[in-house]
Amino acid sequence: MNKIKDISSYSFLKEESFFLDANIWLSVYGPMAYPRKRTSIYANALCNIRKTNCFIFIDVLILSEFINTYARWEHKQSSLRTKRFKDFRKNKAFIPVAEDIAVNAKRITKQCQCCDSNFTSIDIEALLTEFEKGNSDFNDQVFSETCKAKKLILVTDDSDFKDSELTILTANGHLLQA
Repeated sequence: MNKIKDISSYSFLKEESFFLDANIWLSVYGPMAYPRKRTSIYANALCNIRKTNCFIFIDVLILSEFINTYARWEHKQSSLRTKRFKDFRKNKAFIPVAEDIAVNAKRITKQCQCCDSNFTSIDIEALLTEFEKGNSDFNDQVFSETCKAKKLILVTDDSDFKDSELTILTANGHLLQA
């Protein structure tokens, strides 16, 4: 049974453990042009999580999604948008973008404890069987398995988690109605 709760009214308890999806990190630390209607809600929640001495976990997939989405967003906004992304990334104009991304990624990692996705213990065959049905994102499946294994509360704005068995905090109305 899913347990989806409104993050704006959630009472954080000392030493709870959270796993924040990349969309949350992008809302709070992403490029200014990365629009999120609920940015202030997630920024306030992050502040409350930290004030309450809760634990925040991150894995390399979340950090990778943050970095790559941020870079691709900046590519779309740049005057070099007619070039391929890899051409943009190799251009000198990308250096300040990369520096900005790195600064924000470091802000994130300083707030978190690193964890791995337990790739060797995940039933990859089952995840791929679910993936091939076309209804799920593979990384989201891995995040779900990580949260289950480590008993983490997922903070996400992603409606794809509506049928999950996880405890989820969100400001996404579609998830809250699930």
